[in-house]
Amino acid sequence: MSKLARLDDCGDHLKVVNMNAARRGALSPDLYEVIAEACIRAEEPRIRAIVLTSQGGFFCAGGDLNVLIERRNLSEEQRRGKVDQLHDLIRGLRAAPVPVIALVAGGAAGAGVSLALAADLIIAETGIKFTAAYVKAGLVPDGGLTAALARMLPRALAMEMCLLARPVTAERLAELGVVNLVVAAPELEQAGQDLVTALAAGPPEAQQVIRQLVAAAYETTEAAQLDRERDAMAHAAGASEAGEGIAAFLEKRAPRFDKI
Repeated sequence: MSKLARLDDCGDHLKVVNMNAARRGALSPDLYEVIAEACIRAEEPRIRAIVLTSQGGFFCAGGDLNVLIERRNLSEEQRRGKVDQLHDLIRGLRAAPVPVIALVAGGAAGAGVSLALAADLIIAETGIKFTAAYVKAGLVPDGGLTAALARMLPRALAMEMCLLARPVTAERLAELGVVNLVVAAPELEQAGQDLVTALAAGPPEAQQVIRQLVAAAYETTEAAQLDRERDAMAHAAGASEAGEGIAAFLEKRAPRFDKI
């Protein structure tokens, strides 16, 4: 049986390619395995980003309904375990050691939207739609979708997506600040590479701390966040990345964090 996902080593980044074209990029055990491998291999210093992409015209249609039909025969506890596998995947991406970029071609649906929103940066193809259609199948969102939508969207729009399964275009999500960039399909890969290049030119330790600070800010008090920022800044100010960055700024040159 052919693999439904692969991991490409692109030198300065890892590319997770969802190849389940026959099921519009539906989640598969292969995709879970490849994403988990990418999160582990991203510990290598040369890796500066993980890119989530697809082959076959659609980013990810979420859970395969044929699989969900089979799961009806499982106990509720067993079904919890299956959902936990998805949630572990989302947690893994959130905790990845490098920024995660989603290149969303064709569209995203269900847990595919969750997968895209787990990324730090999202580039989407012009005119595509993001759809949370769980309710049409008598199901409810998973994959952290309600948490992500509640953080990123007005309540009324989050409810519209989940209660009515109404799709939202990439352009509207870009206007709301959820999607970073909307480009024509032929430009998607290059736009992703441009982001990787920009990230690779930056300070890796500072980038990771920034990701951790932003993630924590959604779930803590302002007082606690101020303490986190204090501790992080006190450490960063004495680190070698700041030494190079400040020197480069004062000398009016580009910093060379790769030489530290």
